[in-house]
Amino acid sequence: MASCKAQKEGQSQGDPDIVLIAQDGFSGIQEYEAGAIKDTKSLNKFYSRINRTRKPGLPVPVVDFSQEMVIVVCLGDYQGQPKPVIARVAETDTDVSLALELGSASKEEIQTTVISNPFYVFKMPLTTKKVDIQKVAR
Repeated sequence: MASCKAQKEGQSQGDPDIVLIAQDGFSGIQEYEAGAIKDTKSLNKFYSRINRTRKPGLPVPVVDFSQEMVIVVCLGDYQGQPKPVIARVAETDTDVSLALELGSASKEEIQTTVISNPFYVFKMPLTTKKVDIQKVAR
């Protein structure tokens, strides 16, 4: 049996409601950032930052913001090829807490890879609650 990389990534995700829809090794953003986007205008603004130095630019994912929202994670300067996993940790009447877990790179991988600025775009069901994203060590 053969399987594609995208299927493996989807299976490794910590929460079945949170789906990876886009990723790339270069965002141009050199500091860690993570946040929730709940409208098309904000998503387009994020992609304009990503595509500032690209010709042609990456396409903006199509998201139905009446039912879904987007979680964007930019890792800043990063060495290796991370495999991020986002999971819902806690939920109250006003807040949703998500945990971002990054797989650690092996010593061989760190020695042979360049520093990049990866970013990841996840979609999840829309909520009116405040979304808090915490980076946790594995």
